[in-house]
Amino acid sequence: MKNYLNLFFLVLCNIITAQNYSVKYINDNIIIDGVESEKVWEEANVGNDFWQWRPEDDVKAIKQTEFKAVFDDENLYFLVKAYTKEKRFTVYSLKRDFSTASADYVQLIFDTFSDATNAFQFQTNHLGLKGDILVSGGNRDYRTDRNSSWDAIWYVESKLYDDYYLTEIKIPFNQLYFINGTKKWRFNMYRSDTQSLEHSTWVNIPQNQSIGNLAYMGEFNFEKPLGNSKKPVILIPYINAIQGKDFENNYQIKDFDYGLDLKIPIGNSLNLDATLNPDFSQVEVDDQIVNTTKWETRLPEKRQFFTQNSDLFSDFGTRESQAFFSRRIGVAKNKKGETVENKILAGVRLSGKINNSTRIGLLNVMTTEDIKNEIPQNNNTLLTFNKKVFSRSNFSFFILNRENTKKYNFVNDSERYNRVIGAEYNLANNDGSWSGKAFIHKSIMPDKSDNKKSLNTSLRITRNSRNHFINFYSAYVGDNHRSDLGYFRRYGVYKFEPTYKYRIYPNNEKILNIEIGHFTSFVFRPLFQNKQELTYNQTSVFISYLNQAELNFERRQRKDYLFFPFDPTRTNGAIPLPANKYYDFTDYSISYKSPSRNLFTSDSEISYGSFYNGTKFSIQSRLSYRRQPIFNMSLRLNYDSIELPKPYPTRNIWLISPKFELTFTKKIYWTTYVQYTNQSENLGINSRFQWRFAPLSDLYLVYNDNYYTNDKIIPQFRSINLKLTYWINI
Repeated sequence: MKNYLNLFFLVLCNIITAQNYSVKYINDNIIIDGVESEKVWEEANVGNDFWQWRPEDDVKAIKQTEFKAVFDDENLYFLVKAYTKEKRFTVYSLKRDFSTASADYVQLIFDTFSDATNAFQFQTNHLGLKGDILVSGGNRDYRTDRNSSWDAIWYVESKLYDDYYLTEIKIPFNQLYFINGTKKWRFNMYRSDTQSLEHSTWVNIPQNQSIGNLAYMGEFNFEKPLGNSKKPVILIPYINAIQGKDFENNYQIKDFDYGLDLKIPIGNSLNLDATLNPDFSQVEVDDQIVNTTKWETRLPEKRQFFTQNSDLFSDFGTRESQAFFSRRIGVAKNKKGETVENKILAGVRLSGKINNSTRIGLLNVMTTEDIKNEIPQNNNTLLTFNKKVFSRSNFSFFILNRENTKKYNFVNDSERYNRVIGAEYNLANNDGSWSGKAFIHKSIMPDKSDNKKSLNTSLRITRNSRNHFINFYSAYVGDNHRSDLGYFRRYGVYKFEPTYKYRIYPNNEKILNIEIGHFTSFVFRPLFQNKQELTYNQTSVFISYLNQAELNFERRQRKDYLFFPFDPTRTNGAIPLPANKYYDFTDYSISYKSPSRNLFTSDSEISYGSFYNGTKFSIQSRLSYRRQPIFNMSLRLNYDSIELPKPYPTRNIWLISPKFELTFTKKIYWTTYVQYTNQSENLGINSRFQWRFAPLSDLYLVYNDNYYTNDKIIPQFRSINLKLTYWINI
């Protein structure tokens, strides 16, 4: 009863006395040096009285934070004073977009259009490091709603004092989008103090909501209207020299390449991005994955051209039935059925707001033809429209088209084009307690005319309160639905998935909360006479500790029908498990994640149980050590021991992946990543040196080495790249 009364009181207080801050206009110059020396800071208003988010959400913060803000015609200035007497800070590296998980940081977040859906986030710490993030989706889910590939030009310096550290920040207005002549933004500030294990916020946020949830923000009132948003035209040329060898085909590689990225502002909130002859050789290498499932591995997009404003383009559908998956662009199947690179000639992307409540997006990418490998040239287009409705919800519509640019003899008429149209409604209420999604998509292909079977529909509704999390999800993908530029685990499927979690907040000096949950999934296949393919039940107990350690117990029971023969070990020449029968198996797991602020950390899971008609024992572990803030080392070690009865395969599968990262300064980084797995019999080495010699301008030296490791180590491919990119404002 006490907890409910406290929560009611806090909600009432937030309604009656919403936080607001008045930003004074100045004509004086401010030197960004981490010293409160300018007179304007004496006259600026003070923002303070921060609330705890964790460990409690109904008391004021122990380690208080103060901020002051002023502005002139060109810039927004902040002075942040974070009180702390201890100097045992946690910081993982000196890299830009540094990790904030269990680290010390201060974050500023600006909802410049006051739509509670999209925002700009800037983060720093006692060392004056930089991180900048584009926020979408109301920032309800850190996995999908935060895009750190966005970079802005801004300035920050921090200094340590006896009982606080002080940070000065300058953010040019031309790095942001906002309504011309506006006098008000929505704003919040967050802080993590690892010495007291405390997270705090300027505007109070319930701890069952994410700390960055845009439903909980104060008002940021400017003393006079802002001018026009004046984004510069930006040119980013690159040159890339590569030398290497394809050992398998005995082919020497020597090449000098060049290209250009272009960013053109349109109005005050639209941006046109173009790329000519793009090259992504500096992009971080993909993680190797051990796959014992029936499904294709889904790897994240890391290419910057596709990740900026990605929520406008990639949020259609679900993770298992995603209408547009940008990694489909730039790869293709050759005439042998092998996946190969399909070079991108050029691309253009228009994205942003056309008014306070409407966003649009247009993406068009042209790929090259490869007649020898029977790969046609394709034009890939996605047009999106997003309209805010009610307080935080939105309606969206898209048209997706993949089409050959001309007729090819080796392409069947049925494969000349693939189109998908769709409409979606995304629900989000004022306080984040209700969310949901409903959509209908239809694919259009030359040889598919059944309207019902070409549909993809889904409904999800979620209730997230302090103690209860309830989620209902159902989805249907028709037999004839196809999206060549999407990601689908399977076509011809109907799913029904309820979830319930109950949270307990014990009066315990060590435990933050306990979450008991159950998830059930039922899968039917209309493609196979509506036969039930899967019944899955997962029961879990999750314990979150005040020191930020985590402990999780799970029981997973699965009844799985195989429509086709399947070998979960993926052993060459092995006899697969027979099809047309059910397999009923259960396993148990325990996982533990140590506090991230420790210099040595572990994140490990052990599971054991029946697996199809045999057993599986698995260990998944990630061990890390850092000599902060310069050196980080991690070791990812996965082991799966699968034992199936004869004549089916038994195999021990290993994945060993050490990673070494040196951040010599805030501008010079060196990362080496080694990956080996005996499932794909592959050993890969990637070493990348990066020097940010000017704002958002980089020199990369990238070394790649790849080996086939069956009976002996045989080199497959080796290359070294020297790439230079330079950011030019016009």
